[in-house]
Amino acid sequence: MREKKSQVQSFKKPIIISASLHALLIVVLLWGSDFSMSTPQPSGNLVQAVVIDPAVVRQQAQQIRSQRQEAAKREQERLDKLRRESERLEKNRKAEEERIRQLKEKQAKEAKAARDAEKERLAKEKQRKAEEQRVAKLEAERKAKEQAIKKAEQERKAKQAAAEKAEQARLAREKAAKEAEEKALRQKEAAKKAEQERIAKEKAAKAAAEKARKEKERLERLKRERKEQEAALDDIFSGLESESQANSSAQSRFLDDERSRYTALYRNTIQQYLLTNQSFNGKECRVNIRLVPTGGTKAIVSSAKVLSGDASLCRAAKAAIAQAKEFDFPQDPQLQSEFRDFNFTFTPRDL
Repeated sequence: MREKKSQVQSFKKPIIISASLHALLIVVLLWGSDFSMSTPQPSGNLVQAVVIDPAVVRQQAQQIRSQRQEAAKREQERLDKLRRESERLEKNRKAEEERIRQLKEKQAKEAKAARDAEKERLAKEKQRKAEEQRVAKLEAERKAKEQAIKKAEQERKAKQAAAEKAEQARLAREKAAKEAEEKALRQKEAAKKAEQERIAKEKAAKAAAEKARKEKERLERLKRERKEQEAALDDIFSGLESESQANSSAQSRFLDDERSRYTALYRNTIQQYLLTNQSFNGKECRVNIRLVPTGGTKAIVSSAKVLSGDASLCRAAKAAIAQAKEFDFPQDPQLQSEFRDFNFTFTPRDL
């Protein structure tokens, strides 16, 4: 890598020297050429005039230009050769970097495979030892169970006689317990029936009270509605002279509501296409949007210009506007005039 950088640096020096020589050559040619014509001065002495052939001058000038063009061509060819060599070295550098990357990737995969294989071997070894311990444990348990079975058989025979004797006593106790349980069950059922009757009475009382409350509320509601209707009739008769003002106020409220609604629609549309970023929280962007109606309820964006706000948010908002392509467009003529060219402050919701 360092060798390639050194080679590129070595190409820069000849290029700089060549450019300096060309500049020096141009200065010398300009300095040596006399393009001004001096005004003849009268003299008392006889001066011998020298005639210069213009054709010779043009030929020399053409020769100088040809030499300069040839030198420039050779210099350009040399520069092109250096450029191609530099590109070849850069291509080789990238190829070498790719080979090293692939080699490292291969080594990493091989190392991972080795680690996985070792991990699997250790797991199998652990499983084998656990299986051996389990088999040994089962064998020990089997022997212990055999001894326990023998001992239990002896105890069973010894206890069987006592069990037969105790069985008669148990049957007698079970009979007495069953009679007591049946008696308790009868008492429980009687208590349950009494509780159900009590609950039914309480429910009926609550239902009657609820019905009375609803009837009272219904009568109060009818009375209130009658008073409201009377008040509404009074308002209708008393407000006829101010109907024009009321209509104007209603129209103004309608326009304000529509402005708010379409502003929210535009914010939701931009938010839908906005690339989310936590850094946008608490920031805003003010843009100028121009819409062109398409003949229905939609309009396309003809331009979106950032006026002020956070630079990153403004870039994202402008991209979202361009991606949305079209927005809802109001049907009211006054709102259509307002939303053809308007300024919009965009503040994203919490992301």
